[in-house]
Amino acid sequence: MNAHQPDPVQGLIEQLRGWLGERLSTRPAEREQHGRGESWHATQPPDAVCYLETTEEVARVVKACAALGVAVIPFGAGTSLEGHVGALRGGICIDLSRMNQVLAVRPDDLDVTVQAGVTRQQLNIELRATGLFFPIDPGGESTLGGMAATRASGTNAVRYGTMRENVLNLTVVTASGEIIRTARRARKSAAGYDLTRLFVGSEGTLGVITEVTLRLYGVPEVTQAAVCTFPSVAAAVSTVVQVIQYGIPVARVELLDARTVMAVNRFSHLGLEEAPTLFFEFSGAPAAVAEQVEQAQALAEGNGAAGFVAAADAEARNRLWKARHNVHYAFQAMRPNGKVWSTDVCVPISALTECIAQTEQDILQASFFMSMVGHVGDGNFHLGLVVDPSNPAELLEAEAINERLVHRAIALDGTATGEHGIGSGKIKFMALEHGAAVATMQAIKQALDPQGIMNPGKVLPG
Repeated sequence: MNAHQPDPVQGLIEQLRGWLGERLSTRPAEREQHGRGESWHATQPPDAVCYLETTEEVARVVKACAALGVAVIPFGAGTSLEGHVGALRGGICIDLSRMNQVLAVRPDDLDVTVQAGVTRQQLNIELRATGLFFPIDPGGESTLGGMAATRASGTNAVRYGTMRENVLNLTVVTASGEIIRTARRARKSAAGYDLTRLFVGSEGTLGVITEVTLRLYGVPEVTQAAVCTFPSVAAAVSTVVQVIQYGIPVARVELLDARTVMAVNRFSHLGLEEAPTLFFEFSGAPAAVAEQVEQAQALAEGNGAAGFVAAADAEARNRLWKARHNVHYAFQAMRPNGKVWSTDVCVPISALTECIAQTEQDILQASFFMSMVGHVGDGNFHLGLVVDPSNPAELLEAEAINERLVHRAIALDGTATGEHGIGSGKIKFMALEHGAAVATMQAIKQALDPQGIMNPGKVLPG
């Protein structure tokens, strides 16, 4: 840039400051906060952060950015794990956390419309009096807009599916600043392209999600949790495969290897046996739950389970699942000066035992703390690698472990990521997984975002 030419980004920032006043920040601490998620990826701060409160404000800011070709990076709660929020090419961060209104609850239709900054915990608190709840539970204090953008799932996916199945429609600000609604509230439609599914999982690369309409479910009459330990991870995984193949309708089933249980015990002050462990949850009518527990217990014991301990009361159950949800921080606490390189894959349920058995060798041979946890009821599991980001040798070792894991999963007809998303961290695996279909995705991106301003450097190579 010629020294006498004005900087377009700085000119844009001053324009936005005139509109937003103190709701635009260029303070270094806030820019740093908005340039990182919760994983090992380096911080990439934006040039400015805008705290917006309406869809119309988002559209106005995006139009201004589009006029100058300045990048737009949507931000919810900052809980992403694959470098989704880093401003790789600078630009304007649109913080949606103040768009936190529950707009309409419709108990008769079993749906709700919320602004993108509403969190799943906030929504379920608001729904308590209705007897309904929203089940998708990735663990963190995530925003529902962010969950839609990353196609999140979590511990309840085996029973209720992912965000893909539970989003009815979206309000989206496109790359040109136009406001569109992707669908109506009907439970099915054959009218045109499925734009809702296109934007769910697009990670902010096609537009900014500002409102979400979601399916709701009745709170189960009875919920019961259970914990059982196994002589090996393979025995635990075999139990899960059998439970799913027998059609036992478990609400949740989570695998923790012995190292994860050790980390959870230390962080959450539990006294679990430090062995491969399954957390189950069953829900429904009392007689149905009793039958599910009996069937699952029989299968577990057939695979050598050392015990099948029920936790029927809500307090014990909540303590158990809170410990599971805090596992990322439990990993972090095993090496306070380290960072968690968190990765996940998903494979067909019949391939899960093979994939995990091969992955166990990497866990045993790693030079740093590393362990496994997973929503194994749908073939999805995670590794937590606690590395020193300043140690090049450890980063190379972690990268090699991650690459072996992804190649292993794709060779078994699985995917590079079941729920974390691609972000900037897993772009290099897109061609391996999708082949020529990547070009089709790039054509969609070019059509909807010809300037490439929407969260650039994420999802697609090039």
